[in-house]
Amino acid sequence: MSAAGRGPAAAIGATAGLVYLFFYLPVLVLVLFSFNEARTGGRWTGFTTAWYARLADNDQIRSATVNSILIAVIATALAVVVGTMLSLALDRHAFRGRRAAEQVVYLPVIAPEIVTGVSLLAFFSFVLSRLNDLLGRGAGDALRLGRPTVVIAHVAFCTAFVALVVRASLLNFDPVVEEAARDLGASRWTTFWRVTLPSIAPGVLGGALLSFTLSLDNFVITFFVAGPGATTLPIEVFGQLRRSISPEVNAVSTLIFAASTLLLVGALAIQAGAARRRLLQFRQDGRPGGEAALLDPQHSPQHTWEET
Repeated sequence: MSAAGRGPAAAIGATAGLVYLFFYLPVLVLVLFSFNEARTGGRWTGFTTAWYARLADNDQIRSATVNSILIAVIATALAVVVGTMLSLALDRHAFRGRRAAEQVVYLPVIAPEIVTGVSLLAFFSFVLSRLNDLLGRGAGDALRLGRPTVVIAHVAFCTAFVALVVRASLLNFDPVVEEAARDLGASRWTTFWRVTLPSIAPGVLGGALLSFTLSLDNFVITFFVAGPGATTLPIEVFGQLRRSISPEVNAVSTLIFAASTLLLVGALAIQAGAARRRLLQFRQDGRPGGEAALLDPQHSPQHTWEET
C-alpha cells in the first residue's frame, strides 16, 4: 500500500477501534467487577470467584435467568418459523394487500417499544377479560398475564426482525434453481427442504440469533406483559437497581455474555464451513454445487429426488 493510502486506512482503523471500545468497554468492566471482592461500589478490593458460586443460592436471579432463556428459546423457534414463512410469502407471491401486509409486518421494527408494550397490554387485558367471562372464572382462578403472554409478545416483535433478515437472503437467491428442481420432478415441499432452505440458511440462522438476543434482553415490552412467575432477568435487574445491584447480577450477566459469544462464534463457524464446502464444490464441478446436482444428465428425476 502506498504512503498516500496508509493515512486514510489508519484513520478508518482507529475510528473503528474507538467505536468497538465505546461499545464493549462497559461489558469488559462488568466482567471485571464480577470477580471483585467488594459487594457494592466501584472500587476494586481483590479477586474472587465467590459470586459465581453464590448464583446457585440466589433463587430470584436463578429463576429470572431460567425464565429469560426459556422464553427466548420458545419465542425464537416460533419467530423463525413464522418469519421465514412471511418472507417467502411476501417475496414470492403477489396478492391483494401485499404492500399493507409488508407495512404491518415491519411495524414492530419502527414503532417505539413503549407503544408496542402498551398496545399488547391493552390487547391481552381485553382478550383475557373476555375469556374469563366466557369460561366463568372468578378472581381466584382467572386467567392472568404470565409466561404465555410474554412469549406471544416476544414472537410478535421478533418475527419482524427475522423476516427482515430472511428477505435479505432471498434477494441473493435465484428462483431459477427452484424452477429447475420442479422441472426435475421435485414437489414444492422437497424443493423447499432440498433447495430453498439450504440456500437461505445463513439468513435464517442470523435471524434466529438476532431474535434470541432481542428476546433475552428485552425490558420495556416484557415489563408491560409479564405477570406473576414470568419475571425475566432484565426486570429482576431493574428491580434491584432501586436497592443495590448484587454482584451475582454481574456474574450471571458475564455467563450469559460468554454463552452468547460462543453461540455466535459457533454460528459463524458453521456459515464459514458451508461457504468453504460450496466453494469446493464449485471448483470441482465448474458450476455452483446445487446447479451441478440438478443439471447432471446421469441422474434421473426419480433418482435425484425420490431415492436420495
